[in-house]
Amino acid sequence: MLYRLMKYVLLGPLLRLLWPTKVSGAENIPASGGAILAGNHLAVADSFFMPLYVRRKVTFPAKSEYFTEKGVKGRFKKWFFSGLGQIPIDRSGGSAAQAALDTAIRVLREGHLLGIYPEGTRSPDGRLYKGKTGVARIALQAGVPVVPVVTIGTDKVNPIGSKMWWPRRLEVRFGEPLDFSRYEGLAGDRFIERSITDEIMYALMELSGQEYVDIYAAKAKELAAAEAAGVRPDVPKQPSGADADRVPETKAS
Repeated sequence: MLYRLMKYVLLGPLLRLLWPTKVSGAENIPASGGAILAGNHLAVADSFFMPLYVRRKVTFPAKSEYFTEKGVKGRFKKWFFSGLGQIPIDRSGGSAAQAALDTAIRVLREGHLLGIYPEGTRSPDGRLYKGKTGVARIALQAGVPVVPVVTIGTDKVNPIGSKMWWPRRLEVRFGEPLDFSRYEGLAGDRFIERSITDEIMYALMELSGQEYVDIYAAKAKELAAAEAAGVRPDVPKQPSGADADRVPETKAS
């Protein structure tokens, strides 16, 4: 009820009015059943505008900090993010990482749409970065299609570090569903999961026109921070642990 109130009465009409958005490919979203909406991630605003143009409810697992802050502000955040269809996820690693995957799979098996950002965090410079394989594992275990979706222009509406949203024209593009049923039973095979993830990222690159960078966005941010601090950065090294590669970001960070 709160989700519909936010989308159609309290927030949605204002977003539609102030940020005119061109939408294409919405017919590619399944009318029923579980499916993953895997998107590029340019700004916090992505999680507001993309669901606005999807008839069905989109659930985004979100970091638990949005739900646990104390005081009036904390209660408002919990109410607000719950109203946007978010569910809390502890991303501190280890068993928490598996809990994130299990929650996502449960949502899909219940027949819902799940929003995921395979890059793991917002792009630091507008380019598209290497995807984490959690999206592949979730798709295989839940047995659902993946619909690539890109938002264009949100990084100008809501630049990183900005508390203001600026008027810009936006675009949301939904691509054709990707069917990975041919890999049924192969969840856990890291080569299969990497292949699936790369296919998803290629679809996002084609759909968005973004330049692709074959390192994780988190590593790119570390290198940029080191350079800004005048520290000679190490040679890029990708995370080798299962948790580092598998848990996709599902809400802006």
